[in-house]
Amino acid sequence: MTEGRASEIERARLHEEFAQLCRIRSVSGEERAIADHVTGLLRGLGHEVEEDDTAGVTGAGSGNLLCRIPGDGTRSVLLCAHLDTVPHAGQIEPVLEDGGWVSAGDTILGADNKAAVAALLAVARRYAPAPDGDSPGQQGSAARGRPPVGIELLFTASEEVALAGAKAFDCSRLRSDFGYVYDHASPIGEIVMASPTYHRIAAHFHGRPAHAGIRPEDGRSAVLAAALAVAAMPFGRLDAETTTNVGSVHGGVGGTNVVAEHCTVLAEARSLDDRKVEEAVAAIVDACHDAAGDPRCSCDVDIDMQRLFSGYRHTGTLPSVVAAENALRACGYTPQRIVTGGGSDANAFAVQGFVCTNLANGTERNHEPTERVSTDALEGMLDVTYALLTELGG
Repeated sequence: MTEGRASEIERARLHEEFAQLCRIRSVSGEERAIADHVTGLLRGLGHEVEEDDTAGVTGAGSGNLLCRIPGDGTRSVLLCAHLDTVPHAGQIEPVLEDGGWVSAGDTILGADNKAAVAALLAVARRYAPAPDGDSPGQQGSAARGRPPVGIELLFTASEEVALAGAKAFDCSRLRSDFGYVYDHASPIGEIVMASPTYHRIAAHFHGRPAHAGIRPEDGRSAVLAAALAVAAMPFGRLDAETTTNVGSVHGGVGGTNVVAEHCTVLAEARSLDDRKVEEAVAAIVDACHDAAGDPRCSCDVDIDMQRLFSGYRHTGTLPSVVAAENALRACGYTPQRIVTGGGSDANAFAVQGFVCTNLANGTERNHEPTERVSTDALEGMLDVTYALLTELGG
């Protein structure tokens, strides 16, 4: 069985849908509007949608949305995209420019991950139940009845906040053997074979205030302690598998005439190797304790550590990888196995024992004002999706 590539009608609607999604503000924690939009579209197509209680658990703006589309046979596959974006100021206005979608202003575009959301909605539209009295194909799309394999569409909330929505989702609800997320901003054809474990470290330095001009020797500077700690931390790319970073340093009272009593350092460590990430975390923590004990500042320090997500590795024989490679080749792409320093909902699902493979979706410069997705990439991932369904239903 072959489902074929997207029709011209589907391609046109894909772009319209994508632009509309980008205009809907959906910063992490503010997903309600886009969740309602997606739910309304799916139900309008005749699909049932379930929303879990993630919002109440994580503080996300909505729960995770799950939509099941019955297929031929009993097998099914999960297709997942996240609803939220990173923070941005102002209204996003997507425009077509030089063969691709970009933001007309200084905002992000939101292709991360609305390019994937648009593709999943196109799949839902193709396999929408025909209204009474209509036959498949009369709905202005290429509706074809049942897909060759059952589909579970999952739209997660607050992915950009350490995968909060996916971590709160109960994978035992899924009927699929494995799944896919389209959430890597790199050329179509790349398949993420390994993703890191990620720790976040918050070090809170507590000193003693004093007048900086009259009795500085009575103060104990938390800012100095933080500076000494940062200077001693491992920083950047430590090796091919391991990175660390200091994201922010915040403290003081906003002026210069008080020795700073409080200062906080936020850092992270990531590695594809659990032993290496633990070593990096230990080095960051040691730097904080050593700095706090330096006689020039002699501060107290409280350290909060969180393992925000765990890493995973795929084998080359994994069924989801093999199927993805076959689907990519069928659409004219050359599969390439890569590792990444970023996380995705696949990391959260892996902890629950559910295998999910992250596929590059052709977006460019995500999280930046110059974010872009070409029209070819947007349409290409829809074709890859249809090829995946064909491959899995064969």
